[in-house]
Amino acid sequence: MAQTRDTRFLDPKTLTKISRLDIIARLVVEGFVTGLHRSPYHGFSVEFAEHREYVPGDDIKHIDWKVFGRSDRFYIKQYEEETNLTATLLVDGSESMRYRYQDGSPTKLEYACYVAASLAYLILRQRDAASLVTFDDAIQAFIPPGSSASHRNLIIDALTSIKPAKRTSLGPVLHTMAERVRRKGLVVIISDLLDEPAAILSGLRHFRHKRHEVIVFHVLDQAERTFPFGSMTRFQGLEGLGEVTCDPGALRRAYLEELDRFSGEIRHGCRQDRIDYVLLDTSVPLDVALTSYLATRSGMKLT
Repeated sequence: MAQTRDTRFLDPKTLTKISRLDIIARLVVEGFVTGLHRSPYHGFSVEFAEHREYVPGDDIKHIDWKVFGRSDRFYIKQYEEETNLTATLLVDGSESMRYRYQDGSPTKLEYACYVAASLAYLILRQRDAASLVTFDDAIQAFIPPGSSASHRNLIIDALTSIKPAKRTSLGPVLHTMAERVRRKGLVVIISDLLDEPAAILSGLRHFRHKRHEVIVFHVLDQAERTFPFGSMTRFQGLEGLGEVTCDPGALRRAYLEELDRFSGEIRHGCRQDRIDYVLLDTSVPLDVALTSYLATRSGMKLT
């Protein structure tokens, strides 16, 4: 995978200065992707594959008249199918996702949207189908699968319309979507996962039971991972948790141990169910996230 000279544009702080999410997605994808696969299936699309004999009910616009002129028989042009894979992107729009420690850095939600938009751009560019779900304590928006260029605009509009204000309830959302997404495919969850691990893993397991391939992008702010606070600090809780003033030094060790336990439980559960778990730090350039996805996707075989 060849990198371009303009990798500086993938720095999260730089991306926050670009207002249009579609431009961000193009910068990320076009700089780092040369292509994942070609569909082996046949349908009516762009690239010619082969001929087959006409049968009543076929669209006559696909008749190859040159072949008819030579053979006096009707043949239909067949093409490579546009939608080999259906990918469902689930993006967490709960209140905790609006957290950022440093001004000028992206919030967790902004970073999640960068990742989702980039993946959608990539998936549609490969002529696969992409679907989007935004959620908090319930599903807030659902964009059904599509593979056209205009479908990307629907996804971008839905991502930019997220208004984080409610609590996370990831488990029930996962169960609901596992029942709704019927065609076996790829499911990508992009969230800070601030919910009970058992509920999250139960929902993820539901997708695997339905034979979907699952990737979890766990999005955290750098401050959430390192707890850099020094003197007495007032912490404002999101999702209705109130405020507390305390000495961070007295809490740092316990906090980091709890975060490690929480992340480890999610990671271990994912590994047991053959789910790819990717921890994302919002201070890290987006090509790292995309490279992780590509490494996973390139070796993927749906089971």
